[in-house]
Amino acid sequence: MSMEERERVVESLPAEVTWDEMAMPEGDLHSEGKRQALGALRGYFKQQRRRVYVGTELPIYYPGERRFAPDLLVVLDADPHLRGKWVVSREGKGLDWVMEVHVGGDRKKDAEYNVRRYARLGIPGYFIYDRARERLEAYRLPSPEAREYVRIEPRHGRYPSEVLGLELQLDEERLRFWAGNALLLEPEEMNERLRGMLDGAQRRADEEARQRAEEVRRREEAERRLAELQVELERLKSRGE
Repeated sequence: MSMEERERVVESLPAEVTWDEMAMPEGDLHSEGKRQALGALRGYFKQQRRRVYVGTELPIYYPGERRFAPDLLVVLDADPHLRGKWVVSREGKGLDWVMEVHVGGDRKKDAEYNVRRYARLGIPGYFIYDRARERLEAYRLPSPEAREYVRIEPRHGRYPSEVLGLELQLDEERLRFWAGNALLLEPEEMNERLRGMLDGAQRRADEEARQRAEEVRRREEAERRLAELQVELERLKSRGE
């Protein structure tokens, strides 16, 4: 098959999955779990100016494998432009990190089948965010050649991900990402912090303007008083003469 023919085949691959291939919708807990993590990771890697693709529910095509669409996926050293699908043969590499968000129903797909499948595909890191039980399960490949996961044990409540260079933690029903001692803020939190900084800067500017206006008023009052005193002095001199 020529390159042009191969490209036409890739282009013809669907950019969506069927209902049979997807889990049933699980409401706000499921969508919020993905959205918050997506925003935090995209913001972090953008700030780091790293070429990292972060996507959600993207149809994934591995050669000879049935397509699938993980809740959240990360590919290192990949252009972060928008995509409708990830075709390994076109992109030149597979996924580096996957997270599935589980809310209800049968856990076997995420906790058993995907553990075996993602390891067999050579995906280095796999996390399960179980919102029903409020816990994390984390796996990694012990070597690039390995095709069986080992569990990642938490350290002081945080699960390290060598792939991401981050640590994950559940905190008050929210999934948090840490870069060392720095907490990765979600977009809403970043906006709120920026608004707070802007409000603080505006208050300081208003206070400085008020102080400058008060200084001008005092100076003008002092100048007016000085002029009055000079007039009074001249009046007294004229009387003395």
